[in-house]
Amino acid sequence: MTIKEAILKSLSDLKKPSNYMEVHDHIISRRYYEFKVAKTPQATISSQLGEFIRNGDTRVKRIKGEGGGYLYYLTKDEDSIDIDLVNQVAPETKPKSKTFLERDLHVLLSSFLKNTGIYAKTIFHEKSKNSKDSHQKWIHPDMVGIRFLSLQNKVSQAFLRSVNRADTFKMTSYELKKEINTDYELKKCFFQAVSNSSWANFGYLVAFEISDSLHDEMERLNQSFGIGIIELSSNPFESKILFPARYKELDFKTIDKLCKINSEFEGFIEKTEKLLTATERYVKSTERELEDFCDDYLEQDSEIEKYCREKHIPFAKDMNEEV
Repeated sequence: MTIKEAILKSLSDLKKPSNYMEVHDHIISRRYYEFKVAKTPQATISSQLGEFIRNGDTRVKRIKGEGGGYLYYLTKDEDSIDIDLVNQVAPETKPKSKTFLERDLHVLLSSFLKNTGIYAKTIFHEKSKNSKDSHQKWIHPDMVGIRFLSLQNKVSQAFLRSVNRADTFKMTSYELKKEINTDYELKKCFFQAVSNSSWANFGYLVAFEISDSLHDEMERLNQSFGIGIIELSSNPFESKILFPARYKELDFKTIDKLCKINSEFEGFIEKTEKLLTATERYVKSTERELEDFCDDYLEQDSEIEKYCREKHIPFAKDMNEEV
């Protein structure tokens, strides 16, 4: 079965308005669908149930439960369900577990990137001018990164800088999401990444959880628009670049615009320029200055696990137990 088929089959079995947790538990107990590496299958079920409603699928209806959440049922069973009684009896629901924030993932991404030689910095859009403008999220990257070409010989370093300084570094833009479960969510997030990375050499969409069913569409979008996709793991060193980004030239006009509206982005560009133009005597100190300005990162497995526990991020070794 597909996940949608499993949901429809479960609602048919249950024959009553049911919340997403009841549908999830029924799917697991009957083994209608295998979630494989899904980190939050309950959230996947919740999103897919909502997708039936958003797409106007007439097979599924929902009502508001007493606890505030939605209860779902099949339209064909409507006549046999006493809807009035549903709101008189509180549905059995499991207490909501604490969850993490999208920005809690930034440390994990910066740890993954630092391990590959990339300096990463979070860009807080709320610190920008006109930060309350909803269109700002289509301008700002969530994080920016820079990798410098490392040459050991002093003569070759000087020669490369004198020939073409732009070739001594590559800049990347990152758009982060907690989860991407549906085709609609994928397209919305992907084109936000397209918009936010127009200035950079590379653009990436990063998500902590990506539905297995979206692989073909991710591949199509990647080939068409060149935005790469990274699946972030709670152990950042196990993160995967599912599709690499395609290189493009820097857009200095957009870089100038971002510098004007966001002081943190301006600071990142300023410190990058300072390192690129530093004389040999000051390279090390300037590099430390850039590193201090950029995001913190984790190096040891023990501190990574501790961080995930504190932020309620599902940790890698717990995944098999959850699924």
